[in-house]
Amino acid sequence: MGELTVCAALRVESAAVRRASSARVLRTGMGPRRTARSMRALDGDGPVAMLGVCGGVAPGVRVGDVVVATEVRAGDVAVACPSAPLLAGELRRAGLRVHLGPIATTNSLRAEPPAGVLAVDMESAAVGAAVGDGRAFAVVRVVTDTADEPLWRPDIVGRGWRALRTLRAAVPVVEQWAAAVADRSVHLASPRSFCAGVERAIEIVDRALDRFGAPVYVRRQIVHNAHIVGELQARGAVFVEELDEVPVGARVILAAHGVTPAVRAEAVARKLHVVDATCPLVAKVHAEVRRYAAADHTVFLIGHGDHEEVVGTVGEAPGRVVVVDDVAAASRAVAGDPDRVAYVMQTTLAVDEAEAIAGELRTRFPSLVAPRSDDICYATSNRQAAVRDITGHCDVVLVVGSANSSNSQRLVEVAERAGVAAYLVDDASDVRLDWLNGARAVGITAGASAPPRLVDDLVGCLRGLGAVDVHEHHSVTEDVTFTLPREVS
Repeated sequence: MGELTVCAALRVESAAVRRASSARVLRTGMGPRRTARSMRALDGDGPVAMLGVCGGVAPGVRVGDVVVATEVRAGDVAVACPSAPLLAGELRRAGLRVHLGPIATTNSLRAEPPAGVLAVDMESAAVGAAVGDGRAFAVVRVVTDTADEPLWRPDIVGRGWRALRTLRAAVPVVEQWAAAVADRSVHLASPRSFCAGVERAIEIVDRALDRFGAPVYVRRQIVHNAHIVGELQARGAVFVEELDEVPVGARVILAAHGVTPAVRAEAVARKLHVVDATCPLVAKVHAEVRRYAAADHTVFLIGHGDHEEVVGTVGEAPGRVVVVDDVAAASRAVAGDPDRVAYVMQTTLAVDEAEAIAGELRTRFPSLVAPRSDDICYATSNRQAAVRDITGHCDVVLVVGSANSSNSQRLVEVAERAGVAAYLVDDASDVRLDWLNGARAVGITAGASAPPRLVDDLVGCLRGLGAVDVHEHHSVTEDVTFTLPREVS
């Protein structure tokens, strides 16, 4: 791709940019007509960024804030800025207060702003129209005035200089954005995103809200994904850490990761109406622990001791379960009777690491009893295999999932063990631009609790940096479904 061109309307804006950058700066002049004429000088195929000040119009947009446009509008015409979430995320990491959304271009400083936009300016849409399709385009504006602090006040001069300082601080980030512009291939691992257990858990909360109305209480996160939790909260779900936060006699949903018998007993004592969203595959592990403990076995639980699923599983037989989190712990593990031992696994572990731990336990305890069927769930195994399938094609792998998602963390580790740089991101705004610099082949997958739309959003952002050739790598077809609890079926 060619060099970055930065467009700025006013002399002071272009001077501020030149002080912070060696990029080509094209001064457009003020207003859509002057801008359209000046854009005839635009040449090449490099990225174009419109930088300058603006007026904030949406609630919560304050003087000094940065607005990154998802699109720029002028009348019925809109020009998209697909890579905006990537740029906005980087600006936030640089310490700036950033808003992401549409900007409207008007013909006059006194024009009534259209509904649904964050800010207004007089040039960006004309720049976007001149740039056209197929060329990376970004708009970054700093707010100098709002309804509460209007343009025509004596302190506008001070506000303007502060805005220009902020604009200079944004310039290096815009240069990072430009350095990441390139044509790419994108390799999508399949299967990815939701598994049957997650779909079931989300549907349980949705149906409970439809049937019983808000509020519906949920103990802990229903699944480990911030986006899902936020969407359900908006519908009226109330997430609590412990049952003593739930009013006596209220309705509560137990999350997909399972709970201890003590939690269930507390729910009975508080006369709560319980809907159990525990994943059936987690419930299977609980049943195995109870069966082994009843047969007087020490049960080695291969998993991470602080994970909610492991806490719930240990609670099924606390005097019998020993958590083993790595091979070193397996080499030190002890049992009351070495001839009466068994093991189970957390369902979201990395398959190869879990097997290495189990292998060490089998070496030390020849009588070790294994589960009747694999404990690591089909979705975890399938997603890890799918990641291994794409790593040979990729310079970098992006895993969409929240930081507290064990299965998402394992996908990162699987890619890293294959020798590929891999990063966990909650959504596109978490992607660091320097990860993409020089990466012409990007692998993307998502943990079992991450919504599929987040992958689509990320691919859309990459399209804003250049042409994208998408390759879907199908590993296995999943057709597993689970029935719903009778309370919501």
